[in-house]
Amino acid sequence: MIRSLIALPLAMGLVFAAGCTSKKYVRNETTPVINKTNELDAMTRDTTNTIKDVDKRSQQGIQAADAKAGQADQKAQSAAQAAAQAENSANQVNGRADQLQTSVANLDNYKPVVDSEVHFAFNSDQLSRKAKEALDQLASSIGSMQHFIVTVEGGADSVGSEDYNYDLSHRRAEAVIQYLEQKANIPAYRIYVIGLGKDHPAVPNTNAANRAKNRRVEVRLMTNRDEGTTAANQQPGPTQHP
Repeated sequence: MIRSLIALPLAMGLVFAAGCTSKKYVRNETTPVINKTNELDAMTRDTTNTIKDVDKRSQQGIQAADAKAGQADQKAQSAAQAAAQAENSANQVNGRADQLQTSVANLDNYKPVVDSEVHFAFNSDQLSRKAKEALDQLASSIGSMQHFIVTVEGGADSVGSEDYNYDLSHRRAEAVIQYLEQKANIPAYRIYVIGLGKDHPAVPNTNAANRAKNRRVEVRLMTNRDEGTTAANQQPGPTQHP
């Protein structure tokens, strides 16, 4: 009986000690696992955020690339349209050149009928009243002519750069051409234009009076038939001075 009473507390002590030992063991074993799990959870969250950030930047990159591709496509279309317009303009120029070449194929047989010269103010390409009157007189000499051409040669004085004067001489010649086409109804294919700039002055550019004479456009009516002889005899070529 006494042994039983002694053995019972000892057994209970052993069970309690064993229980404490088991809990400590389990805690020691599970704590690293829990910590590792928490670490993996944190890594998973970081990875998920990184993936979302990469995906966002990828989408932004794709959108930017799409936008640039759209802009490039628009530029390509604009360039194609510009090329088409340039080709059309070139075809028109070539057509006019072909017509002109046909008209003046036998240029050696063309003879001057009327010579006219119109002058311009300094640094100007605007036709004066006197210039228009001179062009009207030349146009009236055409009458019923059918085989004629008109040569237009622009000029400038020596003031300014060579490139500027060359451009100015062309603009002056173009002003004459437009007037002849619109007011005198002369077909464009019958007009041959040359811009001379200051390369071929009528007189030396030694003073203001001479420079004024060089600010000019020379217009010549020519024909390869005898039909212009009468007009030339009846109406000498007008010359307009500033």
